[in-house]
Amino acid sequence: MGDEEARRRPVTMMSSLPTRRDEAWRYSDLEAVASVWPLPAPERVEVAAGAEIARVIVQDASADAVAVQDFVVMLGAGARATFHVLNTGGRLGRVTIDVTLAEGAHFELGAAMLGGGDQTLEIVTTTRHVAPNATSNQVVRSVLGARATGSYLGKVAVARHAQKTDASQSVKAMLLARTATANAKPELEIYADDVKCAHGATVGELDANALFYLMSRGIGPAAAKALLLRGFIAGVFDDIADEAARETVEAAAAAALERLLA
Repeated sequence: MGDEEARRRPVTMMSSLPTRRDEAWRYSDLEAVASVWPLPAPERVEVAAGAEIARVIVQDASADAVAVQDFVVMLGAGARATFHVLNTGGRLGRVTIDVTLAEGAHFELGAAMLGGGDQTLEIVTTTRHVAPNATSNQVVRSVLGARATGSYLGKVAVARHAQKTDASQSVKAMLLARTATANAKPELEIYADDVKCAHGATVGELDANALFYLMSRGIGPAAAKALLLRGFIAGVFDDIADEAARETVEAAAAAALERLLA
């Protein structure tokens, strides 16, 4: 398949309800999905050769809402797309991004999921390197409390002729309760032989020593936890160029953390 053909091929939409056998829906709330099926067509974003876009997505739907946002991103040669995603709201809050990169293009994702109660929060990405010298970097952080489920599924697919691809994924989750669940599935599908691709995923709890240190300095337990958690997700949004957008995201994240620790 040629580069142009791969870039322009349509993304297949599901005509029937997904099941647990569909990898991208394995951990989802399928009952919630059924309540809004069929889903609307994804938003299509095309970035011309050499151009650059930045998108900031704050998904903070009401507690009983089902919020699904799908994006298909096509990057021309040397184009760049940066997405920042804060996913905090809804009974089901799901954001999917399907990206195809032409030669020398770059895709950057910084995302955080902050959930509690019985929420199901998901970020699903497919990054298609179909031409040489393209790069991608994805950083995802999750903080989950109560019975919440947070899932990141990220597939990086490198075509046979997409030499010099450089792709990385960093996924970390923090559980505030043993009843919360974090699922992380970074995936590499590589057919080229001259590439640099890496991924890493960790799930853990707040560092007891760091928490004790802060409390020993007179910081209350709730404030100490909030401080550590803000530090855990802070780097995800640091590079938002628009100051107003960055402040909006940071304020929404702080509010979500406050709710989790209440």
